[in-house]
Amino acid sequence: MKRREFITFLGGAATWPLAARAQQPAMPVIGYLANGSPAGFAQFLTAFHHGLSEVGYVEGQNVAIEYRWAEGQHDRLPAFVADLIGRRVAVIVATGGDAPALAAKAATATTPIVFTGGSDPVKDGLVASLSRPGGNATGVINIATELTAKRLELLCELVPNAALVAVLLNPAAPDSEGQVREIRQAAASIGQQIQIFKASSERDFDAVFAAIVEQHAGALFVRGDPLFTSERARLVALAGQHAVPASYSFRDFVLVGGLTSYGADLFEVHRQVGVSSRAPSQPICRSSNRPSSIW
Repeated sequence: MKRREFITFLGGAATWPLAARAQQPAMPVIGYLANGSPAGFAQFLTAFHHGLSEVGYVEGQNVAIEYRWAEGQHDRLPAFVADLIGRRVAVIVATGGDAPALAAKAATATTPIVFTGGSDPVKDGLVASLSRPGGNATGVINIATELTAKRLELLCELVPNAALVAVLLNPAAPDSEGQVREIRQAAASIGQQIQIFKASSERDFDAVFAAIVEQHAGALFVRGDPLFTSERARLVALAGQHAVPASYSFRDFVLVGGLTSYGADLFEVHRQVGVSSRAPSQPICRSSNRPSSIW
């Protein structure tokens, strides 16, 4: 992970306008906006707290945190953001895919936003550029989009006899159409036949796996999504139950029994958000960890 100098949001930085600093409570408050559940994000929240502690902040001692959990329901995000802004939080940490960051950015041009995400923040309009984000948003990205083609190629090498590869994605994701185009292009580049399957809640999983088995898919490619990350134990269990070799976007799936992953270290991403809640004028921190395949 590339480290650059930064100005923290929490310490009453000298560069803040006097009026803004006057509004800050005696104990600064972080708004933590997550498109997931407390249970599913437990280890990522631990990583975030680790990062905060590295720069001298401990929840309940010298910083307060207001948590808002959308649990995969994107329509809840705007109201959560409005509530956090109304509480005059010092910074909004937007995590769990791109939807929380987009909701926060749409709601405020002044409250600092630190986000995590897997797609291109410039294309999404979150920042002006990676080197000069500008505005009020900055963050850490996990390059999940760029790794799609390579991950599919590795899965096909692992299961060379898979005539059909099932692809699982969340149609409720803000960039779901882009995900479909991306995976189709990746499949076409290596001559692999794929079939798209969709799940927008945990309740869809049983039906999806029944359809995957019915279509005789030889392998499964699980697209990165906060819903799937939160429900990773359930997905891994179903893949094992139906004997479908599966590739996941993050190591966290392998830690609960998944076959293989290729992606950034999410623990490190969330730790870095805790450490480096940067001023919006500072460069965006792009995850540069080498992806790891775990078999």
